[in-house]
Amino acid sequence: MRLNPRRVAEVDRLIHEPARLMIITILSTVESTDFLYLERETGLTKGNLSSHLSKLEAADYIEIEKTYRGKIPLTICKLSEKGEKAFLNYRDQLKYIVENT
Repeated sequence: MRLNPRRVAEVDRLIHEPARLMIITILSTVESTDFLYLERETGLTKGNLSSHLSKLEAADYIEIEKTYRGKIPLTICKLSEKGEKAFLNYRDQLKYIVENT
């Protein structure tokens, strides 16, 4: 079976961006995690990570809760149900592309 090139264009571009793909991949493996863990694991700067998290939150792919641990601010991130479905669909799209090229 030959790949329909249009299928490549259908890949979720929001997730496909490398930094956001790292974030979504990490969040897909945990119930939730904090900003500092994501910063350490992705190697992104605070500003860059914050920008990507904002884009994912605006798409309802992640949920962000700002709270405190004692007096220290704490930002908790988790993959939303919509984000989980989008990531599974993204993985299926990539699998299709790889298997049909």
